[in-house]
Amino acid sequence: MSRLTVAKTYKLYIGGSFSRTESGRSIAIEDMAGNTAAHMCHASRKDFRESVEFATKAFPPWSGLTGYLRGQILYRMAEMLEGRREEFAAAIQVTDSITPSIARKEVDAAVDCLVRFAGWTDKLQQVLGCANAVAGNFYNFTVPQPQGVTVVIAPEAPSLLGLVSLLGAPLCAGNTVVALGSDSNPIPAAILGEVCQTSDVPAGVLNILTGSKAELLEHVATHRQVSGIYAAPLGKKDRACIERGAADSMKRVRFAAFKGDGWYDGSAVSSPWNIEPFVEMKTIWHPSSC
Repeated sequence: MSRLTVAKTYKLYIGGSFSRTESGRSIAIEDMAGNTAAHMCHASRKDFRESVEFATKAFPPWSGLTGYLRGQILYRMAEMLEGRREEFAAAIQVTDSITPSIARKEVDAAVDCLVRFAGWTDKLQQVLGCANAVAGNFYNFTVPQPQGVTVVIAPEAPSLLGLVSLLGAPLCAGNTVVALGSDSNPIPAAILGEVCQTSDVPAGVLNILTGSKAELLEHVATHRQVSGIYAAPLGKKDRACIERGAADSMKRVRFAAFKGDGWYDGSAVSSPWNIEPFVEMKTIWHPSSC
């Protein structure tokens, strides 16, 4: 008599710990053969609200860290992701009929992406900021500062690389993040929560939800504690929902322009100009002696 495989139930990653959804719902993820590969928690509006609260509390200490230390933490995430390369590659293939080599290529690109963002944490101030020429005995400087809680909406594919590419920019700048994983294959997003748990990422800095994005989009757009939204390309209806809801509280909304192989262009994905939308510019005046 053959035994049945016990499919893992992945939890949400909220506030630095793993929790089941308060709604008690789950979604069965089927592999290419139609077998149940895993069960995912179906995040609710309350789960999202709780994630935002944790991210809001984590923002002051995270944004107050030196850029060097934030870079070390992001680099540690890359190390742990690299160490689970085969697990992530297998997770990517659950719902996508690709070869193992292509799946590993996606994992490698995600690792490289995190390393690039780790390198920008203590350099973006020099690139995005400047010393301004003014008339008078003053020094005038413009410096970037993180804006707050950012919601990241991952693409359906690539499920891992797309998620990492989008969350890296706001984290690099000192923002905290609530990430919504891919609907069709949320397993890599759930495993990424396990990577965060062992990567020195402070509790609440990165929160990962799985389930149905369509159910949460309106709440994401209208929540007043959310300062920005970074989303993968969406359909016209979903995009309009976000733009309409975000207009009420003046959120910054950015839709990624990457598609297909564009996600693998590391220099474009990790460009400082993709970090710039998630900072505020502060101008400082200081008297000079001459």
